[in-house]
Amino acid sequence: MRGRLSAWLVKHGLVHRSLGFDYQGIETLQIKPEDWHSVAVILYVYGYNYLRSQCAYDVAPGGLLASVYHLTRIEYGVDQPEEVCIKVFAPRNNPQIASVFWVWKSANFQERESYDMLGIFYDNHPRLKRILMPESWIGWPLRKDYIAPNFYEIQDAH
Repeated sequence: MRGRLSAWLVKHGLVHRSLGFDYQGIETLQIKPEDWHSVAVILYVYGYNYLRSQCAYDVAPGGLLASVYHLTRIEYGVDQPEEVCIKVFAPRNNPQIASVFWVWKSANFQERESYDMLGIFYDNHPRLKRILMPESWIGWPLRKDYIAPNFYEIQDAH
């Protein structure tokens, strides 16, 4: 089932995949990493002028990493603004996605956090460096296959 934005993207020849709707009825779309920057600019011009949030997650151990963008069309006099959720999946061995900092400035710290916790590299980000963990930290703590350094489980702790 296609939503309004998905139909518009098809009409204009923009490649994507519809992932349906969430529990609130917000349309969710998948965009390929190589298409993301151009689609982001088009969405901004189309009216999605507010990046509500950006987050990332590890889809499965050894699997893909996902960068998720929640966009909103803020317009004067509109009580229920139109929203969309965009998911960009990247391979674990080379997780590179174009930064949308130059489209939505609010992506700055959010993309840095996704980099810091999951190791997703955001191309052309002006200051992509760790934001939560010390620069000397090795690895990506929120990946499902991450093993904490110097961590030993206590066996038979009863």
